[in-house]
Amino acid sequence: MTLALQAAGITKRFPGVLANDKVDFDLARGEIHALLGENGAGKSTLMNILYGLYQPDEGQILVNGQPIAITNPHDAIAHGIGMVHQHFMLVPPLTVTENIMLGQESVLKASRALGQLALLDRRGAAQRIRELSQQYGLEVDPDATVRDLPVGAQQRVEIVKALYRAAEILILDEPTAVLTPQEADDLFVIMRGMVKTGKSIVFITHKLREVLAVADQISVMRGGKMVGHANPADATSESLAQLMVGRQVLLQIDKADPHPGQVVLKVSDISVRDDRQHMAVDGVSFEVRAGEVLGIAGVQGNGQTELAEAVTGLRHPVKGSMSILGHDSTHATPRHVIEAGAAHIPEDRQKHGLVLSFSVRDNLVLCTYYRSPFAHGVSINFPMLERNADDLIRMFDIRAPGSDTLVGTLSGGNQQKVIVARELARQVKLVIANQPTRGLDVGSIEFIHGRIIQARDKGAAVLLVSAELDEIMSLSDRIAVMYKGRILDIIDAKTASREQLGLLMAGVASRQ
Repeated sequence: MTLALQAAGITKRFPGVLANDKVDFDLARGEIHALLGENGAGKSTLMNILYGLYQPDEGQILVNGQPIAITNPHDAIAHGIGMVHQHFMLVPPLTVTENIMLGQESVLKASRALGQLALLDRRGAAQRIRELSQQYGLEVDPDATVRDLPVGAQQRVEIVKALYRAAEILILDEPTAVLTPQEADDLFVIMRGMVKTGKSIVFITHKLREVLAVADQISVMRGGKMVGHANPADATSESLAQLMVGRQVLLQIDKADPHPGQVVLKVSDISVRDDRQHMAVDGVSFEVRAGEVLGIAGVQGNGQTELAEAVTGLRHPVKGSMSILGHDSTHATPRHVIEAGAAHIPEDRQKHGLVLSFSVRDNLVLCTYYRSPFAHGVSINFPMLERNADDLIRMFDIRAPGSDTLVGTLSGGNQQKVIVARELARQVKLVIANQPTRGLDVGSIEFIHGRIIQARDKGAAVLLVSAELDEIMSLSDRIAVMYKGRILDIIDAKTASREQLGLLMAGVASRQ
């Protein structure tokens, strides 16, 4: 076995944190090597070291068996290492060719009449892009403007950009996070084609099903250390989750059949504009009943964010109406929505869910600090705030040194647990959960899924918005699929298939 890339004894320290502890990682030539781990396990730190974004405190990096120094991404690219980030590094107004050329411009010399000015060789670059696209089956139009491309095509542009820079080793960071199931399958075909030509791929993901489908080798990190390796032929999702977390994890939520009651949330023909005044939600109608979960599926950017903001009072619709338990909420404020019995787990936990400079204790009462038993008139009952925080920290397993810890210092998973504790510990009739487990590890996901189903079983209506199809299929009783601001269909979760939902998410199928 010929090794394309080796990380030997990599150690990286940050203030108070040992992010990588003598980590060894080997990538063979012509293989897809999946790297798994919980949030904070150290895998992103390791990849950032390999790409030159961080410098290791100890250890060395070898490419083709030769020790090398990587002090910045230019060094990594020069040694044939490319990285496709989860959040695309593209300039939307530019063409595909212009984006791919950025930082690696090829030029032509003009005539003396133009003062020997150097001109960009767009034609030559476009031809090279076409050749790469055909060679690897990437289907990229060099002349297209990036902002006009769907996310799947934008990701192909990122991969071509790495290949254009002669990358032999590709690091793919959560590459399927914004893809439909069909687009993910297409990506796996492309990855397989690339390794057949001798390329080597590091595949970082939290979707265990995908790892088992495409990886040749699996490595798992926990607590900054490399804790194990697995052969996909012998591994299961359950065994990988246990290796990641250090305990048995329930990946499939065990839930009873729903018993829907009265209509709690009614949305009638609403239209909502986004920040650019485009119609992000276009004539959407649905109902959510007590004791059921209605999942809103769709590729990110098809109006789900604006829909959730309208329901929670963060954004007002320009048409249509909404009601909670029969009371009009079309133009309600967020406080009015909360007082109507709603809980909100927001898409952006730091922007809309927490005050990062406040303590855990104070964040746990952001919705109720002015009400009994936490306040009497203008007087705050601080002992009661403390008691409430201690109880919720214990009940929701919030890993914090104490209730006075600033919430901004917690990990993403623990910040999310603070929000879930605050929202679901109250007596609520409606739960709006928008991307409730985004960026979380399997242990935190298991915990939050259990709390959502617990709220549903206590009689709450749950509106679940998620770009994770596995999450939608696991938690939902009914599934509505959004595409370009419209709901194409609402189907029973028991009969829904990944293929059917994937076609709806791509706008291929619609309500009959």
